[in-house]
Amino acid sequence: MRHMKTGMLCLISTIALAACEKGNKDEYSKTLKNVNVIDETNLNSIMLTVADPNEAVNYFQKASINDPDRLDLQRGHGQSLLRAKRATEAGVVWAKIVKHPESNSDDKVFYANALVRQGEWKKAEKVLDDVPPTHETFERYRLEAIIADTNKEWKKADSFYETAVGLTTTPGSVLNNWGFSKLTRGDYDNAERLFGEAITYDPSLFTAKNNMVLARGARKNYTLPIIQVTQVERAQLLHTLALSAIKQGDTETGKSLLQEAIETHPQHFEAAVRSLRTLES
Repeated sequence: MRHMKTGMLCLISTIALAACEKGNKDEYSKTLKNVNVIDETNLNSIMLTVADPNEAVNYFQKASINDPDRLDLQRGHGQSLLRAKRATEAGVVWAKIVKHPESNSDDKVFYANALVRQGEWKKAEKVLDDVPPTHETFERYRLEAIIADTNKEWKKADSFYETAVGLTTTPGSVLNNWGFSKLTRGDYDNAERLFGEAITYDPSLFTAKNNMVLARGARKNYTLPIIQVTQVERAQLLHTLALSAIKQGDTETGKSLLQEAIETHPQHFEAAVRSLRTLES
């Protein structure tokens, strides 16, 4: 009888141990799955920010093929294509995403971005018209401003640019775009002011520095603005200013600026040398 009790106790212990092991395995599997989800989320974020754009495209493309029901992977594919400057392919991907029943307003904005980069202005405008007015994001208003610019709807463009600037902490690029819009309209004073603001937010934005010089040159102000520049940048800006002077008939001033650009550049400045030779011949 005692042996039977001992045997029963052993059997119960074995069953309990097995149940415990099964429970532990289930918990372990659940924990491992959660860890994998966290790791994948981090990897997706890395791919969309710091990874090489074309590597990110390959990663999300493969992931989407392996798991075609995952909308987040399709979005990652579309965003990575935009980062890689492959706008036509991105447009195809986003066109598919916006038809998904779970797509949202951000998806339409991304689609419009891809269309703008392809030069499909009317189509992009139509897509943005379908976005509710309550969806107020920097990217939405940035695109609205660019499209209004293209349509020469200046009041709308200014309004959209102003709204976009207020919706981001890094407005350098959009201020530069706004300034260029003013430059094309012949509003050189406001253009220079906006380029100056863009540089304040992003001192490395050479495009804004060059545009600022164009705005000054258009008013026959052939002096460089007081901004932070490298020696190479200074030479390039002098070259831009020289060409602006020559274009407006101030040839001698242009020659002098070209010579200064050549002397300022730390290496051989082929473009400026070529411009000077052409002018002298």
